Amino acid sequence: MPRWIVLAVPVDGVGEADRDARTVAEFEGSAEEAESALVRAANTYEHSLWSVRRREIFRCSSRSYFIRIQGRLSTFGFLVQLAELVHDSEAKPVVPPIV
Repeated sequence: MPRWIVLAVPVDGVGEADRDARTVAEFEGSAEEAESALVRAANTYEHSLWSVRRREIFRCSSRSYFIRIQGRLSTFGFLVQLAELVHDSEAKPVVPPIV
């Protein structure tokens, strides 16, 4: 079963010290389950805001959304993306290499 992560990447309104991408979710599942998790994250991600006054969600693709969150004093923008694991150096090979 494929492994996925949902990332929130700040693009607007956050301070320099808070610009790192955050892993919102990490799980195994089908592509459909992963896309559902992405939509849930776009609808619920709040960064570190206490109070969300407005949330706008823009679909970039089936695996990427831009969310604009308006708090009490500021507005923040995040790119929420879905990523599938395609390589893991510690994973054991499924098929032994041909010698």
